[in-house]
Amino acid sequence: MGKCKKIFTLLAILWMAAIFFFSSRNADESTAQSNRAGMLAGHLFVRDFDSWTEQEQLDFAKKIDHPVRKTAHASEYALLGMLLFGSMTGTRRIRMGYAWLAASCYAATDEFHQLFVPGRSCQFTDVCIDSGGAALGILVAAGVSLLVFRIREWRSQN
Repeated sequence: MGKCKKIFTLLAILWMAAIFFFSSRNADESTAQSNRAGMLAGHLFVRDFDSWTEQEQLDFAKKIDHPVRKTAHASEYALLGMLLFGSMTGTRRIRMGYAWLAASCYAATDEFHQLFVPGRSCQFTDVCIDSGGAALGILVAAGVSLLVFRIREWRSQN
């Protein structure tokens, strides 16, 4: 295994540990984290958000809680998909398939793990969102990989 593959493998394992940590948070901790993300989104994207009352800001954060959570699911698995793609060997297509399968299996086991966390549940839709996020990340990584390959190929011919 090349040095680059080893680095991607290590990063994928570390990211899987981070996902496990996020999933280990109980419902109250998870909700507080989502609310913080909602407040940040308000500060970044809503004009005059700072002039709103504290209750209006909190209501906004609660209102966008569901999209924030689902976006977080897709994003964390997009990154995992990219890292797993980088850690695989074989043709680009084989790497894409195995990376997606590994990320999807991890998503399923992660949701199962949440059954044992107070206030959390196992949602099939979250596994689908995670798998979709992984697929998107893998497509981006495969596209970058193809672009790098074409540039190297072009440079070697010139």
